[in-house]
Amino acid sequence: MKNIGVLALQGAFKEHIKIIKSLGHNGIEIRKVQQLDDLDGIILPGGESTVMGKLLDDYQIKEVLVDKIKKGLPVWGTCAGMILLANELDGHEDAHLKVMDIKVKRNAYGSQLESFVIKEVIKGVSEKEIPMVFIRAPYIVHIGENVELLHMVDGNMVAAREGNMLATSFHPELTDDTNFHKYFINMIDEYK
Repeated sequence: MKNIGVLALQGAFKEHIKIIKSLGHNGIEIRKVQQLDDLDGIILPGGESTVMGKLLDDYQIKEVLVDKIKKGLPVWGTCAGMILLANELDGHEDAHLKVMDIKVKRNAYGSQLESFVIKEVIKGVSEKEIPMVFIRAPYIVHIGENVELLHMVDGNMVAAREGNMLATSFHPELTDDTNFHKYFINMIDEYK
């Protein structure tokens, strides 16, 4: 049984916790820097990346989290979490954690009204189609040489991995499909 933290400052953390628990692991809501100890992995959920970035600073979590990720703590960012992980953001805003060698465009698919759901096979994650929920979603516009592109939708990079870091534009936690959470749990096993 793994201890998987979910950043719970804002956003869709409860949905991730529910899936983690359904898979037989401890889902821990992370709100304080001390809670980062003894984690096997952490998920940065969807929500408002600017707000989450500010709260990471305000609660003095940012520096410790960056250090733990750089030392190999498995991390998965979904939607806003992808934005938090990126080394660079497309536009004028400064990046947040700057740990993953990706450049991300915020709100790349437009407003809430342009949200959509598609089903596709993601090689290495699932042999069957899995639903992908895009809500004011970002996508990756550039990846570094050590980043593995996991999936593209309509020519846009929407899932990638770099070592212990995983990023998705979409929200697997808003579906009944657990394949991406299982993929992340297997990632954690690689880094134990």
